Amino acid sequence: MFDLDKWSEIYATVSKNKLRTFLTAFGVFWGIFMLVVLLGFGNGFENGVVQSIDVAKNAVFVWSQRTSKEYMGLKVGRIVKFNNEDVAAIRQQIPEIATIAPSNQLGGSFSVNRNSKSASYEVRGEYPEFLKVKPIKIKEGRFVNEKDLVERRKIAVIGKEVQKVLFEENENPIGQYIKIKGIFFKVVGVFQPKGGNEEARQDAQTIYIPNTTLQYAYNQINQINYFAFVPKEGVRAELIEEKVKKLLAERHKVAPDDLKAFGSANVEKEFDKINGLFLGIRSFSWLVSIGTILAGIIGVSNIMLIVVRERTKEIGIRKALGATPWSIISLILQESIVITAIAGYTGLLAGVGFIAGLDFALKKFEAEGEFFANPEINLPVAFTCLTLLVIFGAIAGLIPATKAAAVNPVVALKDE
Repeated sequence: MFDLDKWSEIYATVSKNKLRTFLTAFGVFWGIFMLVVLLGFGNGFENGVVQSIDVAKNAVFVWSQRTSKEYMGLKVGRIVKFNNEDVAAIRQQIPEIATIAPSNQLGGSFSVNRNSKSASYEVRGEYPEFLKVKPIKIKEGRFVNEKDLVERRKIAVIGKEVQKVLFEENENPIGQYIKIKGIFFKVVGVFQPKGGNEEARQDAQTIYIPNTTLQYAYNQINQINYFAFVPKEGVRAELIEEKVKKLLAERHKVAPDDLKAFGSANVEKEFDKINGLFLGIRSFSWLVSIGTILAGIIGVSNIMLIVVRERTKEIGIRKALGATPWSIISLILQESIVITAIAGYTGLLAGVGFIAGLDFALKKFEAEGEFFANPEINLPVAFTCLTLLVIFGAIAGLIPATKAAAVNPVVALKDE
């Protein structure tokens, strides 16, 4: 039930000691503000790093290297060469794989030409499944499809940087032709890599063509440079990495313990390490913030003890007139909760406002970088903290309130 007299008393007490109340509340305010800001910065750092990872977070890459051991009469230093039959074998014998994307690269020094313009770019032969391994934004047109592979079509998907150099500013590249090592390819798509880091800018200078077209047009028949895999849901990338290496070793007569014959990269393993770093950052943020909040709560408790001491005679009079212990306790608790709640809510608003302003400035001035982007606050977490803060505020006022309720009216009336 709303008690106007009790609220009036709280207001009078707070107004009488403005500086003391402000300094007490500021400790709580600063704790919540720091928690929100630190969590926002942590999320910004996490978002920036995650955005810079431009491949599937559980992708596995496997490529061939030179053997380091003799095996079945074959010499050391042999280069393992993958082929199209390996693709079929992997699909058939490793059912845990959801996506397999064989890839080839056009080697050597060459230029890509269009009319009088020319420049050097990386040219890669890909399958449609490539998009599940390394997502890219198709800005215009389309990517390589199955029909392109079957018919070995001479089509190309170019990066935005390739478009800027080989085509005029307002010219539509779709349907136009570019020449790669003396062979004309029809542009069917333009893509923009994910992220804005240096690797993404380099990817924007890449040209993708059907893998089968590259194999037959540039004398790489039945050759695969490397494989990219994405496991099925619930399957660890490490299992795929082990099974693929074992199968390829059997197919290409490589010693089972030859660790140098195949190179590999496990994105999931690296991402787990990054998540461990983020967990450490979040834990540190909580530790610092909770320490600050506790300091503020202790300050509230100490101030309420002083309030009880100053109002000892008043409390004695109340009890002499028949005030119940709960009415005394509720008065002190309510004042403690009010100070804590208002300070905490103000700190929450200030923190959210600061992070929102920072996010707006980063986007407006395009200042988001490789390691910091889109700082944000998990509002359910923030409001949970505020709720806990109010509970702690009640606990902080409980000891002074209990002490006030235990005041002996006779002794209190003698207090000076």
